[in-house]
Amino acid sequence: MQEVTRGCLETVCHTCLIMIIHLYLRWTYSSRILGIVSRESSNLRIPLHVSSVAHQLFVSGSASGWGRYDDSAVVKVYETLSGVKVEGRPPMLNKEDVLRSLPVEWPEVPMDDLVSSASHDSKKVLVVLDDDPTGTQTVHDIEVLTEWPVEALTEQFLKLPTCFFILTNSRSMIADKAALLVKDICRNLEAAAKTVPGISYTVVLRGDSTLRGHFPEEADAVVSVLGDMDAWIICPFFLQGGRYTIDDIHYVADSERLIPAGETEFAKDAAFGYTSSNLKQWVEEKTKGRILENQVSTISISLLRKEGPDAVCQLLCSLEKGSACIVNAASERDMNVFAAGMIQAELQGKRFLCRTAASFVSARIGIKPKPPIRPNDLGLKRNLAGGLIVVGSYVPKTTKQVDELRSQCAQSLRVIEVSVEMISLKSTEERDQEISRIVELGNAYIQSGRDTLIVTSRQLITGKTPEESLEINYKVSSALVEIVRRIDSRPRYILAKGGITSSDLATKALEARRAKVMGQALAGVPLWQLGPESRHPGVPYIVFPGNVGDNSALAEVVQNWACPSRSSTKELLLDAEKSGYAVGAFNVYNLEGIEAVIAAAEAEESPAILQVHPSSLKQGGVPLVACCIAAAERASVPITVHYDHGADKHDLLGALEMGFDSVMVDGSHLTLEKNILYTKNISSLAHAKGMLVEAELGRLSGTEDGLTVEEYEARFTDIAQAEQFIDETGIDALAVCIGNVHGKYPPSGPNLRLDLLKELRALTMKKGVSLVLHGASGLPHELVKECIDLGVRKFNVNTEVRNSYLQSLKKPEKDLVQVMESAKEAMKAVVAEKMRLFGSAGKA
Repeated sequence: MQEVTRGCLETVCHTCLIMIIHLYLRWTYSSRILGIVSRESSNLRIPLHVSSVAHQLFVSGSASGWGRYDDSAVVKVYETLSGVKVEGRPPMLNKEDVLRSLPVEWPEVPMDDLVSSASHDSKKVLVVLDDDPTGTQTVHDIEVLTEWPVEALTEQFLKLPTCFFILTNSRSMIADKAALLVKDICRNLEAAAKTVPGISYTVVLRGDSTLRGHFPEEADAVVSVLGDMDAWIICPFFLQGGRYTIDDIHYVADSERLIPAGETEFAKDAAFGYTSSNLKQWVEEKTKGRILENQVSTISISLLRKEGPDAVCQLLCSLEKGSACIVNAASERDMNVFAAGMIQAELQGKRFLCRTAASFVSARIGIKPKPPIRPNDLGLKRNLAGGLIVVGSYVPKTTKQVDELRSQCAQSLRVIEVSVEMISLKSTEERDQEISRIVELGNAYIQSGRDTLIVTSRQLITGKTPEESLEINYKVSSALVEIVRRIDSRPRYILAKGGITSSDLATKALEARRAKVMGQALAGVPLWQLGPESRHPGVPYIVFPGNVGDNSALAEVVQNWACPSRSSTKELLLDAEKSGYAVGAFNVYNLEGIEAVIAAAEAEESPAILQVHPSSLKQGGVPLVACCIAAAERASVPITVHYDHGADKHDLLGALEMGFDSVMVDGSHLTLEKNILYTKNISSLAHAKGMLVEAELGRLSGTEDGLTVEEYEARFTDIAQAEQFIDETGIDALAVCIGNVHGKYPPSGPNLRLDLLKELRALTMKKGVSLVLHGASGLPHELVKECIDLGVRKFNVNTEVRNSYLQSLKKPEKDLVQVMESAKEAMKAVVAEKMRLFGSAGKA
């Protein structure tokens, strides 16, 4: 810790001079030249006799040569003569250097001891009063209540949870209202606990890790209802947010620097500002001298790391009744050691009231962290609605994160800016017009599948007093609530940025009375699942604190939760292999055919493949393919687009550039050697684009889309040739000939070589290649199921679907639109029946 001296004059009271010189030094701490001292004196900013002595000390220090050491030479004379040293403002430190200089962590992992100690009194519940929703940053599988009637609390106690949260949102209130609210909750807790035999509980006040909030008012409120505590515990450590307490100084990490909390933008908060970074001094500052700095005890990192939980317990048990104690911590292990020691003290009958950040809660109940949650982790189905991102936080970190989000997601993100001036300072009519404008745009964007950012204008508007600032905050928050309440479109997910914003949106706009914390979307960013009573039950709700993460953190979460990309054909076939079903590939020729397949797939909750034959591509061209791709992207189930029977190299090369997910290379009309060369060439080009490659070995007889193979030209797939073909071409899927045909089967019915199929299955399993069977139209159901059992994972279907279309055209219709709808419904019925037959229904 850098030290500077306080000067004194023999003719002036020593204590008073210490204070005056200290103030002067704070003004001139960075002085490097005599002129600064002279200027400050001539401006009459400090008493003349004090500036005169400072001037003399500067000259004396410079004459002694101390100026070459640092810029505090102005006071070196007195420091040397008197021996008095006074800590100045704590400096910024290098995080890596500081953490490396600390003692080695306590060697034992106290997590298991924590769990067993917590379960020692299984009916003691940790009740966390959270002053905004961000306190669930380190827990998972924990319930949150947004209301606290006695009945709801009793219901919660009856579940015997280890812990539950009560969202008070008191940080958005003035101190008196916050205290009254906390008292009301505590009285209800007492009443509820009396109705559950044997239940007991401990209250924790979860507050901001950057020291904002109503302290000590809320702590006083708890004590007034629940009685005196043995000690108040102050513990703002929060690793995920970069909050460290070292040598009693609380730091906020900024990249590689540790910045004293009192020097950050958080300390300048209009409602909860403070000056002290030293937590002992902070307690004195916030209690207005009721608890003095020298009355605050300390649990040091050295004690945690060298002496462990037993020493923590001993220190806590020795605290004077009603005292305050701060906890230093620089790692999760430190926090676990402290929690283990505190539990020991509680088991000895001690009662503590903790004012903490989020890390304490997870340590106290022994929760182990789990990786960030993505949409797939929640088993969510593909949803094409846009996400809704609402930003109300004004801290500079949030503004930087919003700027980065807009930069990284410029193509996919729609941005609507809310004028804070219009909604907080203008007339009611102007306010309503602004809200209506935003609602209209928000609904349109979300319905069109665009992630939508609703963000308050970044100019911070504050009041003349903390109370006026809170009133402006309330008007902004209530406008955001009204906006979200009036947006009718159900979003894919909701992200609320800022503590007050996220609380108000959850309780007032979304009408959630309870929620379950599923985990975190990013370290320090809670993810909730709203209760069934909410307006959007089941929609993921991401609570993004205003002061968490680096500049790209918000963009990272939005990108992680962006509309998931379409599955690939390879993924469809791998999923089919895992679950033992087949995927239908349906040839399409026009919009009605595409819509029929998509509609059937969504109705049956089945994956499907839109298949384009060279003859239909010749007629429909690029617009047909584009239509298929657009339909696949908008579908709520996995759909891919496949180019079928690419027998012409020129056509295949063109198809590779059209956006297909997969292609079939058809060299079945060539000799084996030429087929291998042809397929290998196209396969390497397609794989470079991430496309699955299917190829045919053997040759099917029959006619499809004007292409005819006579029966005498047909040939079965040869096992030995198949192995060579797979090895040399590197294909992903093999279409086999086992007696199947294109088009209609003869009156005698199909005669499939299932024994050959079994052998081919053994080969393709060994090679990691999917089996494909063309000519599924007309196969008996039992035979189809046998083929699936023998490993066929893709069936091509054309004739039956096309015939249903042609048959529908023979029905008399009044209008072209009716003709199109009738054709679509006819094809949809056939496609859906095939999906059920293939076993893919319900597998999306």
